[in-house]
Formats: sequence, structure tokens, C-alpha cells
Amino acid sequence: MAAEDNPCTRCGACCASVRVDFARQELQSEGGVVPDGLTVALNDRLSRMRGTDHAQPRCAALVGTVGQRASCGIYEWRPAPCREFGLRAPLGLGDEACARARARHGLPPLG
Repeated sequence: MAAEDNPCTRCGACCASVRVDFARQELQSEGGVVPDGLTVALNDRLSRMRGTDHAQPRCAALVGTVGQRASCGIYEWRPAPCREFGLRAPLGLGDEACARARARHGLPPLG
């Protein structure tokens, strides 16, 4: 499936619904690939994507309008929780977490 055909690369509902905490080793400053400027430190082991802990979450890396045309500005460098989101569904699309995120934004489930 080409990236432009994959709803996960253009929906954005998960990026505006889920708190994203990850190991600090994933930060660029620690030898990883996640840009430090888009994160906040939680403690000496964990960081969080900026914006994902707000009452109405929206990851600082999300670009565009959820459900219309949205994408991750750091898709190739996103942290592990983002890479793992949706992997329990067939083809990695439309698991329960995805359906909840989409419902939060008035979008129908995938599939």
C-alpha cells in the first residue's frame, strides 16, 4: 500500500487523541531520532510529545486538519508508541484504539 493510500498517514485522529510518552533514548540528543524541540521531559527516563497531554490533545508534530488532510511532520522520526499504534489490527489499520481516536473526532472506524 502506497503512503498516500494509507489512512494512517493522512487521518491524524490518533495524533490528536493519545498521550505519547517514550524512552528518552529515542531523543536526538540521546542518540535517537525524535527531535528534542517537539518534546517535554517527564523524568530522567521518559519524554512526552509536546501537546499530547492537553485536555484536547494534539501532537506538536501533527500538520493539517484531523480527518481531512493531516500528517505527521516527523513520520520517519516518530517515537515507538506512534510506530506501534494500530499494529494489533489486520494490515496495521483500524484497531480498537484507532476506532476510539476516530470516534473522538466524529470519524467512522476504518474497515
